[in-house]
Amino acid sequence: MWRYILRRSLLMLPIFLLISVVIFSLIHIVPGNPIDNLLGPGMTLEHQRKLTEKYHLDKPIHVQYYIWFKNLLHGDLGRSIIEKRPVSQLLMHHLPHSLQLGLSAIALSFIFGVSMGIISASARNTIVDHIAMVVALLGVTIPSFWLGLILILIFAVMLGWFPVTGSGSLETLILPAVTLALGGAGLIARITRVSMLEVMSKEFVVLLHAKGLGKKAILLKHILRNALIPVITILGLRLGWVLGGAVTVEIVFARPGLGQLLITGLYRRDYPVVQGSLLLLALGIMLGTFLADVLYAFTDPRVRDQHR
Repeated sequence: MWRYILRRSLLMLPIFLLISVVIFSLIHIVPGNPIDNLLGPGMTLEHQRKLTEKYHLDKPIHVQYYIWFKNLLHGDLGRSIIEKRPVSQLLMHHLPHSLQLGLSAIALSFIFGVSMGIISASARNTIVDHIAMVVALLGVTIPSFWLGLILILIFAVMLGWFPVTGSGSLETLILPAVTLALGGAGLIARITRVSMLEVMSKEFVVLLHAKGLGKKAILLKHILRNALIPVITILGLRLGWVLGGAVTVEIVFARPGLGQLLITGLYRRDYPVVQGSLLLLALGIMLGTFLADVLYAFTDPRVRDQHR
C-alpha cells in the first residue's frame, strides 16, 4: 500500500512541472504588459527600461521561466508587480476565504447528494425517483454563476433573507456555499443512486433479507456503506475542483478569495500574482485527485489487496 502511495506521489512531480510550464507560457502569451500599469505621467523611457529589467521581462520567455521556477523551488513565488508585496503573502490573505467557502460546499454537497441518492434508490422507478434525478441533473448542468445570480435575486433581493455580498459572517456564507454545493450534490446524488442499486442486486443483500433483517438496517448498515466507496472518490476529486469553482462564485458574491485576487491580477497583467494563484488552484486539484486515489485504495479491499 505504501509503495502505491509513493508511486502515486512521484507521478505528481512531472505533472506539476508540466502545469507550471503551461501556466507560465499562457500568462506571457496574453497581450499586454504589467509595466504599462506602473507608468505614470512622470515616467520616462529610462524608468520603463529599469522596471522591465527588474522583473526580467526583457529576457527570453524560457529564461524568465527558469528564473521563476528556480525561485519557486525555494518557496519564493515572487513579488506582485502592482502591489509590491510578496505573492505568498497575498495568497495567504485570500486563501482562508476560499477554503471556508470550498469546505462548506463540500460538506453541503455530501449531505444533500447522499440524502437525495438514498431517497432516489429506495424509491426506484417512482415519481420520487424521477423528481430527485431531475433536480440532480439541474444541479449538475446549471452554471454556478447563473445559479448564484438566481439565488441572490430570490433570497437576497426579493425576500431579503441574506445579504447580497460580503464575508465574515455565517449569513454571507450560506448563499455562495449552497451555490457551489448544488453542482457537486447533483453529481454525488446520481453516483450514490447508481452505486446503491448495484449493491442492492448483490447476493449478500438477498441473503440479508432472507435472514429477516429490517429494510432500514440493511439499507444504512450494509448497502450504503458499500455504495459510498465511489462517492468518497468523488469527494476527494471535488476537494480540488471546488477551489476552481469557488473562483466564479466568489466573483458573483464579491467575496475576497482567490477568485478576486486572480481576476484583479489578470486585469492588471500582474504576472506573479496570476501565476501564483493558478499554481495554487492547480496544486489543490492535484492534491484532491491524489487524496481521492488514496482513499479509494484504502476503502476498496480489491484495490488494497492489489497493491500489497
